[in-house]
Amino acid sequence: MRQPFPAPDPRGTRAHRLRRAAASVGLVALTAGALVTPSVTSVAAEDVEVLQVDLSASTGAVQGGASGMLYGLGDDGVPTDPIVAGAHPTNVTQKAPHGAQHPNGDPLDVERSLFENGGDYLMVNIQDYYPDWPYNGGQRPEDFDSYLDIVRTVVTSIVEESDHPERYVFTPFNEPDGINWYSGWGTMGDTFLADWEAAYTTIKEIYPEARIAGPGDAWWHGESTRDILTFAKANDVLPDIWTWHELGVENLATFRSHLAEFRQIEQEVGVGPLPVNITEYAMRRDMGVPGQLVQWLAMFEDEKVDAQTAYWTYAGNLNDNMAKNNSANGAWWLLKWYGDLTGETVELTPPALDVVDTLQGIAALDADARRATVLFGGGSRDVRVEIEGVDTDLLGETVDVQVRRAAFSGQEGEALAPPVVVAERVDVVDGTVTVDVPNGDRHSAYQVVLTPALDEQPVVDPTWTAQVQAEATQLSGLTVVDRPAGDAWTFAASGAKDVRGFTSASSSLTWSVDVPTTGTYRLSVIAAVNGPSVGPGSHALFVDGEQAGTIRYEAGFSDAYRGKAEVLVDLEAGTRELSVRASADGSTLLPGANVALDRLDLERVDGPDTTVYPAHLARLDGTVPSYDGERPGSVELHGDATATFYVAARDTGYYDVTLDYAADVPASVGLLLNGREVAGLGADTPGERTSTARVHLAKGITELTVSSPDGVRLTSLTTVRAADADDAAAPVEAEDVLALAGGARLESVSQPTDVSGLQVAWLGGSAESVAVWERPEGLGAGQYDLVVRYANAEKNTGHAYNTDVVSRFLDVTEEGGSTTRGAFRHNYSWKGFWTHTIALDLATDDGALTLGNATGWAPNLDTLALAPLVLDVSNEDPQTGVALDVTVQPRCLAGTAYLAVRATNGGDAPVDVAVDTPFGGREFAGVAPGAAAYQSFSARSTGLDAGSVTVTGTADGGSGSQEVAFDALDCA
Repeated sequence: MRQPFPAPDPRGTRAHRLRRAAASVGLVALTAGALVTPSVTSVAAEDVEVLQVDLSASTGAVQGGASGMLYGLGDDGVPTDPIVAGAHPTNVTQKAPHGAQHPNGDPLDVERSLFENGGDYLMVNIQDYYPDWPYNGGQRPEDFDSYLDIVRTVVTSIVEESDHPERYVFTPFNEPDGINWYSGWGTMGDTFLADWEAAYTTIKEIYPEARIAGPGDAWWHGESTRDILTFAKANDVLPDIWTWHELGVENLATFRSHLAEFRQIEQEVGVGPLPVNITEYAMRRDMGVPGQLVQWLAMFEDEKVDAQTAYWTYAGNLNDNMAKNNSANGAWWLLKWYGDLTGETVELTPPALDVVDTLQGIAALDADARRATVLFGGGSRDVRVEIEGVDTDLLGETVDVQVRRAAFSGQEGEALAPPVVVAERVDVVDGTVTVDVPNGDRHSAYQVVLTPALDEQPVVDPTWTAQVQAEATQLSGLTVVDRPAGDAWTFAASGAKDVRGFTSASSSLTWSVDVPTTGTYRLSVIAAVNGPSVGPGSHALFVDGEQAGTIRYEAGFSDAYRGKAEVLVDLEAGTRELSVRASADGSTLLPGANVALDRLDLERVDGPDTTVYPAHLARLDGTVPSYDGERPGSVELHGDATATFYVAARDTGYYDVTLDYAADVPASVGLLLNGREVAGLGADTPGERTSTARVHLAKGITELTVSSPDGVRLTSLTTVRAADADDAAAPVEAEDVLALAGGARLESVSQPTDVSGLQVAWLGGSAESVAVWERPEGLGAGQYDLVVRYANAEKNTGHAYNTDVVSRFLDVTEEGGSTTRGAFRHNYSWKGFWTHTIALDLATDDGALTLGNATGWAPNLDTLALAPLVLDVSNEDPQTGVALDVTVQPRCLAGTAYLAVRATNGGDAPVDVAVDTPFGGREFAGVAPGAAAYQSFSARSTGLDAGSVTVTGTADGGSGSQEVAFDALDCA
């Protein structure tokens, strides 16, 4: 674990470390075996901005603390653990325990989520015990002892109620220089100093080991800083962390000078150097925007300080840097990349330093992992990354370069794993590699990874895409509205504009696109719906004048807070005219049509969603990638070593998770899905192997951790959507399966709405208000996901500027088992419904499920689905060419239990199939590609115990077997 408070870099600020003030634009030719012509990514020298990176010039250990956040965590489960772990905030600030400033954000509720997922320390704003802003009406209490009583209450709560009081940091004052008690240092300075000493002493009296942060000013102040440090030194009340805020856009240019002044004052006073945390930074226009956030991260990481994004919207969504409750947006992927950095940072020289809204970056070298990484963004021109100081003894004479792009997807718009946009295998020339990255989008951020040559040369994502800004289309009855990138309080728009006015049946926008091939395409629309006043929205999609589909938008925070809607459409090759319209028939306005559009993206759909996650880019514990011998780039997993992946799912449903690895001996392979075990994976013989688990994934981010006590060399993890398996978890209408009691009742939902039938409302609020679901047949004891479509638009009466949203909780109690609680984030509108997944482990074969919440209201319910976590697993030798997709399903027929086994040949040659079950076996000769071997085996009784089926496939060149488990079944 990173030390919470590392000493600042004694070598001084970045300005002292830079070897050059601006980058040159020299070009080093890339070669792959022999000299090659410029790649498709090459750009003319006069069109580029240059980042210069020197891998030989270390600037210190990776700090990793700039992704902290104020109120980024709302409740236990909001956001989900995979989201928190992936973003890897090392520090956060939350309210005082049981405080009234906001309805959520209590540190005692979120500490588990933070500390179990990589967090180092948790700061507490003690004044957030007050309900009002500014605190106490903006007036210092006349009887200051009344505030010291609050201090005692807060510290005592943490000491007595927290599982980790030693990891807390106490902040007695928040923005004291502004509207909170001490405005005007000339008149209030002495009062603040006395109050600081009193609060500091009070904290230490209760908890002598306490760590304390301050002063917490809203702006940088040199004069007061000197006075406070001098006083604190003389009275032995120095804070453990020095804090202030850098909120304005202009602070991208001024922060370094503020920090340099602070360090100079420290030296003159004779204290420190103290760790620094900038406990609020950035504005609304920065949040959710990769190309904006990377500028702040680069600045703070370079200066080796911790920092926390400000809280402008609502608690529990990483300050707009994630989507919904469990999904990534573009900015989340940047935070994840930043959290992936290990080793030491190295010198990076941007085109200009301390200039607002310019190209900036971070560079790091992990010598143990033999990997160099550069993160950058913020510019609007192509980028040339000149990497010098490449040690060929470490990285090799030939290196593989991969560049991934995290694009702006809207504040609430989901983003899948960033695609590879540049991939090259190049020779190192005079210790230098140059990478050209096409870029025309200031909102995007990029990750460059440099490694020794891999087993397989990386390739660029081949997906065909086309993009158009809404304001660049042909508009009818619509208005273009400026969303200036420099406006601090404006939520970002893709092209700094959006299109509004879908209020009449004639409103439309139209554009033409050259479709390369006939087939299925996905249209993604970044859009904003004012959920509180509108609800969900809809538009009609027309192709060449004919309606081709309906675009359905989920309710959003406001008409400027952007999410994303997707629709599939079949297009013929050639020039096609696409049109988004407010009416399907030309006369009737669609429900919720008043939607603001930002950007439209079209992409070719070639088969199911498939994503490969290289093992050498996973988060590794106890191991490093190997580039020597066979399978260069593989990761040796042995003993307790693990590789952790954060995979993204477009939809909730089933996916095939395939591990590609090699084993020297028969070896078991462990797979944890959000901490839940997926059993049955491994190699029964040495050699190249693949193991596949068909598992249920929630929409958004899932944490997958791979291990092998016996030892394997892991190359990659691949996810493939398996939508044909979703029938195993078909949703049911809540009104059809739930028996309601205690005031819970069925209600209709007014238009516009995306409810599928009736909703279950007024659930919870007492122990009597419950909904009972009799267990569906055939779903015995085991691991499940409970998928709930819900609405929760509860919020408090309001705050001065924050929206005080309220999470609701659903308790699921298994008859004869235990109770599981699920957290359901606010989703803006009682008319709109989101899908959320609860991990549910059932102990009985048929115990009914009781849904409710005795201590508060539960969310309103639309549909439910109970999905087995694992449908089957298979282990194959890829060299045999045998690829069988096996499903095993216990069934009841006329009171008798049966076991249905289906083995589908997914290869390209006939396969002989042998099925062995506890109730008999059967052999099938020459099962053709795409065909299936099927047999239903009778248990000859009214039930069957849990067990497994072995299926063996034999083809020319070898054979492969897989064992598939099944659950117990009672048909009596």
